[in-house]
Amino acid sequence: MSIQSEKPEIVLHGIPASHGISMGSAYLFLKDSPVVEERFLNRDEVLLEHERLNRSLEKSSKELRKILAFAQEKIGEAKARVLDAQIMVLEDPVLIDSIKKRIDKEKKNAEFIVNDEIGKYASLMLKANDEYMHERAHDMEDLKNRIVRNLLQERLISKIDGSIIVVAHTLTPADTMILSSNQVLGYATDRGGITSHAALFSRAMKIPAIVGLGDVSRYVSSGNQLIIDGYSGTLIIHPSDQHIKEYEQKRDRMLKFEQQLSSLKDLPAETKDGHKVELSANIELLDELEYVVVQGSQGIGLYRTESLLLGRDDFPSEQEQYEEYKKIVDRIYPHRVIMRTFDIGGDKVAPATANETNPFLGWRGIRISLDKPVLFMNQLRAMLRAGARKNLSIMFPMVATIEEVLLAKQYVRKVKAELRAEGIKFYEKTPIGVMIEVPSAALMISRIASEVDFVSIGTNDLTQYLLAVDRGNTLVSKLYKQFHPSVINTLKHIVNGAHKQNIWAGICGEMAGHPLAAPLLVGLGIDELSVVPAVLPEIKKIIRSLNYSEMQELATNALHAETNEELEKILMKFFKKNLHDIPLDSL
Repeated sequence: MSIQSEKPEIVLHGIPASHGISMGSAYLFLKDSPVVEERFLNRDEVLLEHERLNRSLEKSSKELRKILAFAQEKIGEAKARVLDAQIMVLEDPVLIDSIKKRIDKEKKNAEFIVNDEIGKYASLMLKANDEYMHERAHDMEDLKNRIVRNLLQERLISKIDGSIIVVAHTLTPADTMILSSNQVLGYATDRGGITSHAALFSRAMKIPAIVGLGDVSRYVSSGNQLIIDGYSGTLIIHPSDQHIKEYEQKRDRMLKFEQQLSSLKDLPAETKDGHKVELSANIELLDELEYVVVQGSQGIGLYRTESLLLGRDDFPSEQEQYEEYKKIVDRIYPHRVIMRTFDIGGDKVAPATANETNPFLGWRGIRISLDKPVLFMNQLRAMLRAGARKNLSIMFPMVATIEEVLLAKQYVRKVKAELRAEGIKFYEKTPIGVMIEVPSAALMISRIASEVDFVSIGTNDLTQYLLAVDRGNTLVSKLYKQFHPSVINTLKHIVNGAHKQNIWAGICGEMAGHPLAAPLLVGLGIDELSVVPAVLPEIKKIIRSLNYSEMQELATNALHAETNEELEKILMKFFKKNLHDIPLDSL
């Protein structure tokens, strides 16, 4: 027996970011931050320091443009556009001028000033309790380190022999593209989320990836044998012979299953007995649009507009928003795009938000919009203008009371009157909806539903508020139960209230994309499921494999369950009995 196989097996669990299963040798991608020392300059050294900085900036720009060209060739221009952001920051005259002025005034070395100046932006983003902001902070940190390394004339290794599974603390878009020039079998990182650019790039290149593994980079050494399961988010270090055999079999099963799913792309999400469900996708980046189309989505069930605020210290103008929104609406036409107005505050840092003791119960979502009418109306104007082709809907987040709905609608009417007076084209009957994610809104659903055209349930926040559990708090996160009977009964109450007012009810929370939950949600009467694009074909397959009557019977049984465990057993029993050709491996 080899020394490798005698080592104890380690199993880690993270967030599945890109589907697939790979087995191979680890390559630990260590990208230590360059050591920066503070050095004071003599007066005659200042000019030389400017020359050093200029050479570094020029070299950094050439490197990024080379990576951008490679990315455009490999994954397409739309997805590669994220690398433009680093180039824009690198060539920002205000930032560069600020760095040069500090060198002149403080008479300190360029790498120290660059490290401090750009580091301020990264630190601000890292303070946010928001994974997306953390990703952007890492991008800024990566740019800073690139400039400093070029000042110090240090080099990074980019060429690696053999087929590898890359293990790292975190990966920037540039890292992912550079490493992909090697024979990469998979990516595994300590940090990151499903919406990270590294995750998006991995999916575009069809390379299995797991993010958010915690300390994987501390457990792994280069050369260790790994199994990476991008379906379940499982990483195995020093896998046993038994696990190797099991995962080889699972890989074969999943490849066959995915081939079946590809044939469903252009088919509707319709049950065997003819009941139709609208199946759409959640997105927050323009880069995701092509992937959404390839996956066979019927539209966008949630576009998170706050992604426009990233890396800014102000709000985008009406025109900037209009141009962004129109690109999305035009690409998805004739399918519907539901745009959520800015959902900022809480755990999301953005311009104009406040430091609060309890931000989740504070100034966030629609509350900020209603307190800042100019900001709100600018966004409404941009959305209405972008929706002239009649396939855009507007949705308000974090609604708690009917008063908020009525006031928000007043602003919509005011904006429409302005656009009419200015002769600007828009769709008069643009649908207006609200997110139901606060228990008070769920309880008042019939009244709220009478004022809007649709409702979409945000199950993540609704579950947290119903159970009084912050799932990001490790002390109580185990109490977060998405299949708790209180959650399921609340969902049924919302659906009944919406249908009573003859409007449709959808779900855009994580539960919508859970294979076990899909039959239950349809059985409860949910009209639309909006899911992360990666799981969309599987959810469609599940819907098309069942009768609506079977789902309704499942929902009736589930509503009588008294505990989360009892309800999960009901769902698993149903899955095993009725969905034989869908591998449980995907759960």
